[in-house]
Amino acid sequence: MELVVGRVAKSHGVRGELVVEVRTDEPEARFAPGSTLRGRLARSKEVRDFTVESAREHSGRLLVHLTGVSDRTAADELRGTLFLVNSEDLGPSQDPDEYYDHELEGLRVELADGTAIGTVTEVLHSAAGELLSVRAADDGREILIPFVMAIVPTVSMTDGLVVIDPPEGLLDPE
Repeated sequence: MELVVGRVAKSHGVRGELVVEVRTDEPEARFAPGSTLRGRLARSKEVRDFTVESAREHSGRLLVHLTGVSDRTAADELRGTLFLVNSEDLGPSQDPDEYYDHELEGLRVELADGTAIGTVTEVLHSAAGELLSVRAADDGREILIPFVMAIVPTVSMTDGLVVIDPPEGLLDPE
């Protein structure tokens, strides 16, 4: 399974630097000089390999320069490119309370009493924090559950289960 670790937002300057929206918790490793990135071009299935020449933080953004991208025109052509890694290349997280998105997708969601709620379909990253998008078992609607310890006290990869303790009204369809 391919996981997105970054997306080219736009070009920066006239020498081919790219503004990259980072979608990984290890940007210093993924975008290290000399590393190879697999990039799927916007609105295309074409995948190309890119070599990172340099990466630096600038005003809270990551600026990346790739080998062969030497001017603004070449950088503009990469706008929307997704940088990918294969999930099989990732080792397990070293922190037992941290999970990769793909590890959570597909897990059953239940209340502490065993009542089935649904299945995690996606992990959404918002400015307010992470949300579990859950497909409801009873009617198929989407339920958004804040992925915080107070609401999600238990995640068991072994059992394929997420146990939730939702506040009143969180699971109501209205």
